[in-house]
Amino acid sequence: MDAFLKKFFPNVHTKLKEDTNTSNYCKFNSQLLTLFTSSLYVASFTASFFAAKATRSFGRRPSMFIGGAVYLAGAALSGTASSLYMLLSGRILLGVGIGFANQSVPLYLSEMAPPTYRGAISNSFQFSLNMGALSANLINYATVKMDGDWGWRISLTMAAFPAVILTVGSLFLPETPNSIIQRTENHQKAKLVLQRIRGTEDVQNELDDLINANAIAKTTHNPKITQRKYRPQLVMAIAIPFFQQVTGINAIAFYAPILFRTTGLGESASLLSAVVIRVVNATSTFISMLVVDKFGRRVLFTVGGVQMLVSQVMVGSIMASQLGDYGGVSKGYGFSLIILICIYVAGYGWSWGPLGWLVPSEIFPLEIRSAGQSINVGVSFLFTIIIAQTYLAMLCQFKAGIFFFFGGWVVVMTGFVYLFLPETKNVPIEKVDRVWKEHWFWKRIVGVEDEVITKIEGP
Repeated sequence: MDAFLKKFFPNVHTKLKEDTNTSNYCKFNSQLLTLFTSSLYVASFTASFFAAKATRSFGRRPSMFIGGAVYLAGAALSGTASSLYMLLSGRILLGVGIGFANQSVPLYLSEMAPPTYRGAISNSFQFSLNMGALSANLINYATVKMDGDWGWRISLTMAAFPAVILTVGSLFLPETPNSIIQRTENHQKAKLVLQRIRGTEDVQNELDDLINANAIAKTTHNPKITQRKYRPQLVMAIAIPFFQQVTGINAIAFYAPILFRTTGLGESASLLSAVVIRVVNATSTFISMLVVDKFGRRVLFTVGGVQMLVSQVMVGSIMASQLGDYGGVSKGYGFSLIILICIYVAGYGWSWGPLGWLVPSEIFPLEIRSAGQSINVGVSFLFTIIIAQTYLAMLCQFKAGIFFFFGGWVVVMTGFVYLFLPETKNVPIEKVDRVWKEHWFWKRIVGVEDEVITKIEGP
């Protein structure tokens, strides 16, 4: 918003409104602006490691409560900011809240979901993120024309609404049976929770699986995710969030209005285009919820990767041939860019978006689950920070080539999933470790570990 830029980032506002000598691709290249964007993810990255210990030691619910409460404080500080320091402080608190929520919520969903619906229920996390982002875009579009500072203040303060829901709502949720058994070994309480969430008295088999998984975790002395038997999970905990970030989606998500203003669209039109993108993202994620447990994770990863690659190449080609350093593109090409970016976002929305959270949340054994999720969240935020901090400078230097850069990574990550990620649909969460022992590559690693244990302990 112009009023927001004028108050906190006056140099950017001047380049946008008055400077005719700066390239279209460089008008938003400001370290202060990128610091504002990435400060949230720096805080999230740091908080995720503390959140891992809290989630394991105290349960999933307390981590959700902490996340909501801190986020609420951040929203209040951001909406009342009178200086850049207050704005950044509020942004950091928001980041801490996100770090705790992103650690606990995916685990909570995957542990509470029955195996046949775990994909759909876990994907609801990403769907809800998309609905929140869509709501934010709609609020921005509605408040952009308000007088003075009211527009951006209302936009930032409205973040308190979902924070209240998370904070208060967490007080009414049951703790997961997995966490109850892991922390208290109260099998009867875990059984009651299972009966409640499954809607049946016959839960003994599932309860036995949880108890056995906990017993194995207890007998695994000082479990370290770096051990050979956890090598596949560790690789996925690092590779999947890394690839999720280098799809280029966050470059578009963070800077969609800036990208569209670069092509010559006005302030309101750019914000409206961002709304359209969020609608597409939310819709495609909802579709993913419906089909992920039918077609599986690998199929959606592959189809989405091909779709993203084709659309990125086409966007880059149009911008390279039609958008120069000055002026804009025609309305026809501008409309084509919006359509192609929507196609790209749809591909992400039913593949790497939700599956980037689903797969890591379901592949870790109980004894390393909190540590694994912490690595997953930490790597995700680390590369989110890098993308957020460097994208505007990269856009200035690479220009249209930025889309070919991210397209190259899409090729690599689609090939990686096709070769190295086994299918996990409909596999109970406490038995997912068996898929690695049956995979053409990973069985050479975890299979060797099993052979060594058998020789030492006997059959």
